[in-house]
Amino acid sequence: MSEIVRFIPKSELERARLIREARAIYDSIFLSAAPDQAPQNGGESVKT
Repeated sequence: MSEIVRFIPKSELERARLIREARAIYDSIFLSAAPDQAPQNGGESVKT
């Protein structure tokens, strides 16, 4: 059997890294600031 190797350009890897970093920053700012909002995964909201 042969393997399929996908070439991923460096720019695409950098873009994915920047998106992950931006999401982490957003989550650290907004999710901790608004804990009473409904979670995005469809679970129950927590009111404190």
